[in-house]
Amino acid sequence: MIVRPFTEADLAAVAAIYADSVLNGTGTFELDVPTAEEMRARLAAPAALGLPVLVAEIGDQVAGYAYAGPYRLRAAYRYMVEDSIYVAEAFRGRGVGKALLDALLNACEAMGLRQMVAVIGDSANAGSIALHAAAGFEPVGVFHAAGWKFDGWRDVVFMQKALGPGATAAPDTPGLDCGR
Repeated sequence: MIVRPFTEADLAAVAAIYADSVLNGTGTFELDVPTAEEMRARLAAPAALGLPVLVAEIGDQVAGYAYAGPYRLRAAYRYMVEDSIYVAEAFRGRGVGKALLDALLNACEAMGLRQMVAVIGDSANAGSIALHAAAGFEPVGVFHAAGWKFDGWRDVVFMQKALGPGATAAPDTPGLDCGR
């Protein structure tokens, strides 16, 4: 497996992975599959801030993708990011999510960011919750019945991990340039 930066050549595979999650999963509360153009824009936004947008490749196939995005677009949040990780169904359970999350954590820590949050769709999403817990994320809350998908209410689970010194020291980088 190789984890590398996303390129335009990966767009169709990434869009297909996300489309499967929209249509068949509860990890995202999106109900309609976004267009390729929308996916391109979604991945360009974090990249424009210098945040990692990654794919995992096994053989010649994109097995999954991940990116870090700003948690919120207010300046006070400039040291906190949210992760997004999606793995193709055929490659689940093979360490793809772990490899992508580890690479995201390392890249964001190297940028001087201090917190990463996981906003996990559906409290029944045991794979994502276990993946984040194994990487040192701690549960920090649940929004109960936050979304309606597949004829049922779905919770949102929040988990958080400190990066580098976390909150034990003042920032030593300017953080993300993401707003006021």
